[in-house]
Amino acid sequence: QVQVAESGGGLVQPGAPLRLSCPVSGIIFSIIHMAWYRQAPGEQRELVATIATGGSTNYGDSVKGRFTISRDNAKNTVYLQMDSLKPEDTAVYYCNAYANRFQNFWGQGTQVTVSS
Repeated sequence: QVQVAESGGGLVQPGAPLRLSCPVSGIIFSIIHMAWYRQAPGEQRELVATIATGGSTNYGDSVKGRFTISRDNAKNTVYLQMDSLKPEDTAVYYCNAYANRFQNFWGQGTQVTVSS
């Protein structure tokens, strides 16, 4: 059974950093693409960042230059380093593991709140 479990969310002040982690089990981690999405109240889920099996990355326009996605294949874990956080980054952050259209898995989400 594939398990995707985000952690690391919380309440932080504007400008502070935060790092999210997402260990994955039950699937060969090195062959899956990983991504972070987020969803704010009343908004659609939006792409934050992706990292392919080979390590290439892609970011949403709103987080470019502030967020960094990385993966550790030895630990079967993907990370999202978030710097210079803004109140508009407040959302539930979801980890996604994608191998193909039949193997597409989501975590339960972790809340990130940026507020003074």
